[in-house]
Amino acid sequence: MPTIYSATPVCSWRADLARAIPLYEATLSDFERVLGADHPHTLTCRNNLAYAYETAGDLGRAIPLFEATLAERERVLGPDHPSTLTSRNNLACAYRAAGDLSRAIPLYEATVSDCERVLGLHHPTTQVVQENLKAAIRRTQPGQRGRVDG
Repeated sequence: MPTIYSATPVCSWRADLARAIPLYEATLSDFERVLGADHPHTLTCRNNLAYAYETAGDLGRAIPLFEATLAERERVLGPDHPSTLTSRNNLACAYRAAGDLSRAIPLYEATVSDCERVLGLHHPTTQVVQENLKAAIRRTQPGQRGRVDG
C-alpha cells in the first residue's frame, strides 16, 4: 500500500477540512496515476474525497463524485459488492443532504433490499442503510424538514 494512502487519515479531516481535502485530492491523483482510475483503492479514495466534500457542504462537487464512484464500482466490482452497496448509500445520503428526497428515498429503498439480500438483516451496513432510509422518510413528514443525522 502506498504511504500516502495510509498517511491521509492522519489528518483529522472532520476538524480540518481545509487541510484534508487537498490531501485527498492529491492522493486521488496519485492513485489514478499509479494504480489506474478503476482500481478498488482508487475508488475508495474517490469515495472518501466525495465524503469530505459533502462534510464541507460542497454538494456540487460531492454528488457528481459519488455518482461517478458508484458507476465505477458497479462496473468493476458488480452491483452486489459491499463497497458498491456502500457507494449507493453514500450517494443517497448526499441526495438527502441536498434535499433531493425524490432521488434519495428510492435509492435507499433499493439499497436496503440489496443489503438485506446480500449481507443479511443484521449486518451493520444493512442497519445503517435502514436507519438512513427512516431518516429520509421522516424528512417528508410535516415539521421534519430540518437537519437529520443518521
